[in-house]
Amino acid sequence: MNTEIDLYIPTGVKTEKELFNGFGKRELFQSIVGSLFGGVVAALLWLISGNVALTVVAVLSGIFGSVMMCTKDQNNQSVIDQIRDMIRFQHSQQIYPYRMLDEWGTK
Repeated sequence: MNTEIDLYIPTGVKTEKELFNGFGKRELFQSIVGSLFGGVVAALLWLISGNVALTVVAVLSGIFGSVMMCTKDQNNQSVIDQIRDMIRFQHSQQIYPYRMLDEWGTK
């Protein structure tokens, strides 16, 4: 007797609570660190140029850019994750030495 058992695999189930789609607590921490870095760059721009408008644009760009780079897409990958994967691939083995042997064992 042959009975089939259907396996239901749900899609779109998240492992942790998200603030909005693709943005959870981990991404919030990463974007806060990125925003602080953008704030430091904006402070240096203000010390160098003294231009308030340029400083405000730099702060807002830093915040917006860090949130956009940390938000995960439909493949569960953010820009930071992709950059991390590219760096890991660059440091992995790229050359695989190959020594050809006699296929039939005649030599």
